[in-house]
Amino acid sequence: MACTTGVISLPARNSAVTRGNALEGIQFRRFYSRRVLLQMLIVGIITAALMIWKADKLAEIYLAHHEITLFGVVINSIIMVLFLLGVLRIALLLIRYTREENALARMMRNLRKPDDNPLRGVSGNSLISRRYQLMQRLHDAHTPINHGALASTLVAAESTRTSLPRFINNVLILTGVFGTIVSLSIALIGASSMLENAVDVGGMGMVVHGMSTALSTTMTAIACYLYFGYFFLKVTDAQTNLVSGIEEITASFLMPRFQVQSDSVVHQFAGLLRGLQLLVKQMGASQDKFAEVEASLTRTLEELSHQNTALPAQMDEVKGILRTGFRLHDE
Repeated sequence: MACTTGVISLPARNSAVTRGNALEGIQFRRFYSRRVLLQMLIVGIITAALMIWKADKLAEIYLAHHEITLFGVVINSIIMVLFLLGVLRIALLLIRYTREENALARMMRNLRKPDDNPLRGVSGNSLISRRYQLMQRLHDAHTPINHGALASTLVAAESTRTSLPRFINNVLILTGVFGTIVSLSIALIGASSMLENAVDVGGMGMVVHGMSTALSTTMTAIACYLYFGYFFLKVTDAQTNLVSGIEEITASFLMPRFQVQSDSVVHQFAGLLRGLQLLVKQMGASQDKFAEVEASLTRTLEELSHQNTALPAQMDEVKGILRTGFRLHDE
């Protein structure tokens, strides 16, 4: 047995088996972000195909009476710009989390190999690589490692990446409400003009335009909110999946490697005692076998001694038989 960095190492085979069993218990889904990104692409393609199929109906809803005012076009354009900006940010986050999940999975494969570099083939800019290097620096500086502080820092840093999608998710539905309020105001202005002059066709057109604008902005905001809200929840789930995988790897493998505490020393000493007990049992079994071999050798020597004692009398008997048979005279 060898002792490195304050950690008692088990034999390579047993250590590899232990690491493999522990890795099987880690609740980490490697391709989660990739699947979410694929879902996002498929739903986007289906939505675009439906919009192209019903382009005439959509033009009738969104562009009717646009010559009166451009409020509807402007508000719907603002909603779509916010929506596309948020979708682009979510897609970039999912692509980044896909790379991070691949790096984490690569490190898990390296950990299954005994006496191998855990960062072999892992990007140096990945979160798990930076976590490993940070813990290595703290260990080399003989600084206690606070896993809770590391986890809180990582969660806080990753939360800032979703601030823009969170803001858009919160205000997207409000833009539809704002468009509805503005459109109803336009309709009221048209109604007021129509009441002042019963034959004012422009007032009636403004009323119709205001109501249609209210409908279009509400439809746009709700449709965008449903799509964006679902995938915003998915990107937060992908973030949680990645962070939980990093923290499980840290707690299960990196902390025992770099952190030496009284509890860990007690557990390691208990493991050493168990190993010594097994060794004592094996030595006892070997001693029993040696005792059996010794008893067998003793019996063999006793038989050989008995045979050597009886050998002169047997030789004399053979001589007597030979003299009698060949009629020889005794000297």
